[in-house]
Amino acid sequence: MNKLEMLNNKILSLPEILKLVKVWKFQEKKIVFTNGCFDLLHLGHIDYLAQAAALGNKLIIGLNTDASVSRIKGPSRPITDQQSRAALIAALFFVDAVVLFDEPTPADLIAAIKPDILVKGADYTIDQIVGADTVLASGGEVKTIPLIDGYSTTAIEKKIRSQH
Repeated sequence: MNKLEMLNNKILSLPEILKLVKVWKFQEKKIVFTNGCFDLLHLGHIDYLAQAAALGNKLIIGLNTDASVSRIKGPSRPITDQQSRAALIAALFFVDAVVLFDEPTPADLIAAIKPDILVKGADYTIDQIVGADTVLASGGEVKTIPLIDGYSTTAIEKKIRSQH
């Protein structure tokens, strides 16, 4: 198995991730979940994901599909296709699994996984975080992580477009 095939072993379908979650919960691993588009991976993403991973034993990333990103961010997005984004996220040593979702929010995914900790950036308040009610009701925690100023895909996109 080459290294790219190994990355693909971390990119899972919903049924696959649910089987893995059962094993991790049996092993009493603390499961952390976060989600996003992660288009044009940058330092802000890496810092955020590393901090999320440090909160538990296993980090699952819910990744918006291309269609989902376009609905949220507009027709010019995503810049990078979902398979490339998934492979880049999966390549991070502190990411344990990536699962794509096409719905407007990851609410159903969060309800199925029932993570111990749900994480979003500090640009959200707990009451704005999709799935927070589900995680809290099942005894989990919801945390926010401060973002590094000046790093966003939208800002990078605007800079690139302004130079052409």
